[in-house]
Amino acid sequence: EDESEEEPKLKYERLSNGVTEILQKDAASCMTVHEKFLALGTHYGKVYLLDVQGNITQKFDVSPVKINQISLDESGEHMGVCSEDGKVQVFGLYSAEEFHETFDCPIKIVAVHPHFVRSHFKQFVTGGKKLLLYERGWMNRWKPSVLHEGEGNIRNVKWRGHLIAWANNMGVKILDMISKQRITNVPRDDISLRPDMYPCSLCWKDNLTLIIGWGNSVKICSVKERHASEMRDLPNRYVEIVFQFDTEFYISGLAPLCDQLVILSYVKEISEKTEVECCARPRLDIVQPLPESCEEISSDALTVRGFQENECRDYHLEYSEGESLFYIISPRDVVVAKERDQDDHIDWLLEKKKYEEALMAAEISQKTIKKHKILDIGLAYINHLVEKGEYDLAARKCQKILGKNTELWEFEVYKFKEIGQLKAISRYLPRRDPVLKPLIYEMVLHEFLESDYEGFATLIKEWPGDLYNNTIIVQAVVDHLKKDPQNRTLLRTLAELYTYDQRYGRALEIYLTLRHKDVFQLIHKHNLFSSIRDKIVLLMDFDSEKAVDMLLDNEDKISIDRVVEELENRPELQHVYLHKLFKRDHHKGQRYHEKQISLYAEYDRPNLLPFLRDSTHCPLEKALEICQQRNFVEETVYLLSRMGNSRSALKMIMEELHDVDKAIEFAKEQDDGELWEDLILYSIDKPPFITGLLNNIGTHVDPILLIHRIKEGMEIPNLRDSLVKILQDYNLQILLREGCKKILVADSLSLLKKMHRTQMKGVLVDEENICESCLSPILPSDASKSFSVVVFHCRHMFHRECLPVSNTVSSVQFCNICSAKHRGPGSAVLEMKK
Repeated sequence: EDESEEEPKLKYERLSNGVTEILQKDAASCMTVHEKFLALGTHYGKVYLLDVQGNITQKFDVSPVKINQISLDESGEHMGVCSEDGKVQVFGLYSAEEFHETFDCPIKIVAVHPHFVRSHFKQFVTGGKKLLLYERGWMNRWKPSVLHEGEGNIRNVKWRGHLIAWANNMGVKILDMISKQRITNVPRDDISLRPDMYPCSLCWKDNLTLIIGWGNSVKICSVKERHASEMRDLPNRYVEIVFQFDTEFYISGLAPLCDQLVILSYVKEISEKTEVECCARPRLDIVQPLPESCEEISSDALTVRGFQENECRDYHLEYSEGESLFYIISPRDVVVAKERDQDDHIDWLLEKKKYEEALMAAEISQKTIKKHKILDIGLAYINHLVEKGEYDLAARKCQKILGKNTELWEFEVYKFKEIGQLKAISRYLPRRDPVLKPLIYEMVLHEFLESDYEGFATLIKEWPGDLYNNTIIVQAVVDHLKKDPQNRTLLRTLAELYTYDQRYGRALEIYLTLRHKDVFQLIHKHNLFSSIRDKIVLLMDFDSEKAVDMLLDNEDKISIDRVVEELENRPELQHVYLHKLFKRDHHKGQRYHEKQISLYAEYDRPNLLPFLRDSTHCPLEKALEICQQRNFVEETVYLLSRMGNSRSALKMIMEELHDVDKAIEFAKEQDDGELWEDLILYSIDKPPFITGLLNNIGTHVDPILLIHRIKEGMEIPNLRDSLVKILQDYNLQILLREGCKKILVADSLSLLKKMHRTQMKGVLVDEENICESCLSPILPSDASKSFSVVVFHCRHMFHRECLPVSNTVSSVQFCNICSAKHRGPGSAVLEMKK
């Protein structure tokens, strides 16, 4: 079938059991559906009550001729039946209540009030040539009244709430039972069709929405309340057609499905053999109504028994509200259509080989599905992928589908082995929770060992060593190495296997032979320092940086002296080790500092000078000797200056390096006047040196001393620029001094004003304050007496009489306590009198 075919919306099954029995001898003429049971009428005048599986629960012999219609109230306790011979019966299924009437014409329809079980709703209608309403009145007598006549036979009736809808030869009418007014007339569209051959189908969607199907036309009508201002002599309700559209085929029945519509259609087609029009299989369509058209959602052709002989009037569509069950009735068959559930959806997906979607649907609905199991779907999916040759995807899906089921895992592994695809499943085998039998993992490893050394090495690295028998795998690798002893991949893998087996010595030997990066990790992880005491040179040759870091981090296990001794014949490696040791700690390897001078001079001169500067343990004389032998001027200058021979150092800079800038920098560092004098004397007959001095000397030595010594007539490069720079530097110094002076004066004035404002503020004097001289309260106990208090800005207080008389000529008084320490701001007096 086409892969793009849409999934059907409904599923179908025949109503069997008792129905099969009935229809073998009789033919169905009508059926009514209640939520608890079904009522089936036949051409031989029988009415059968059935359960939802089609089993017969009760049988009524109503008439010797065709039953035209059966009606049930909402409770399912009362039933109305009419037949072709004019008989009408309304009776209680569980009571003795009964009405019989025989008319002189066939009665096509009967409808009992939906609430017939209630005493004040004992009403029903019948339809032949007239539409009659029967109401039970006084003394339990039934009183008939004509609701409508004169427009041909009544063809269909549907009663919902207080509204009755019926169809005759001219159209559809609706009666409001409360006002007893007819509120609409919907005319028949195609009057060319015989109403007895193409009957009208009526269906109430709810209490106010009527669906009409006649011929190939569908109308959805809404009953609405009329506004009071529009009433006049009109009924208080009116009908509005909200949807109207035509279908491709003739309508035999209608039913609502949420906001959609289910339509049973009678189909005719031209026979390919005879080229004569004949009856085709009826169709059940689900459509979405639109204002002037409809959208087809699904369409199914139904193979009912005897469809070749049926007419449009022979088909009926009944439905069970709330259950989405639809019954297609034909003379020889009753088919039930149900909305497809999740099990049906999964069935369809599996049928279309959409296993991924089926698995996902089952996982989402695992609590509601009854027919399917997630595991079964998953296994079918794996088999499907294997059949298609998608081995990697099939193996990947095993993780999710098989989960922790070890038996299924082992079964699938053997299945992959049979098709030669063990490699595909190897990456996805469980490694813990669950763990399979060791034989499974060994089987996979042997497969790789025979054909793919790199894949074998990857599995050994990724798989925990306890999954398989390590001894067996080691022996297998050793056997392969006999054929190819230099194979690095196998050697590396063997080292890892030895590690798992805790044979670290053998693993270390292989790693060192291979110069493998994991050698350091192995040493650290398993504390193999005792095994490497005689392998330090090998480690340093392999990766000196990592080796030195490891040795320095583990001095307690391999001492510095042992390392230096092992590297005695490899001075370049000895230097690398001692250099890094010195960087970490300037004092740990102090006994080797003298040796390091030669090592730095030989292998790492750029770091010699920093070493000489940072080391406090190297012998300066030895260092000077080595530097002089090798003519290392910078290092010799540093050593001379450090030994106090600054003049010799300066002389070497001038004579050996001829670098005036370095000489000036050296003189600045030493800050010695005699050195400046030596520098000037050496430079006085060298114009380039004079220029350098003029440019840099200004801030350390008076430039006049240099300028006076310049010989008259000597040509000095850039003399003018140098003199201008001296003047600019001098001018800059003057400006800086003046700027600093202004800032100082401004700050002093600001602080003075702040002090003045502070001292002008009042001072709180209360009972808690005491005289600093007599130590009695500063305020008298009797506030009415006059008193005199002296308060200084330092917050010391005195009674006037307790304050010593000042011997100074100035009238300003100072606090005796503060004056004894030092006289400063705040010790002046603030006098308070009363």
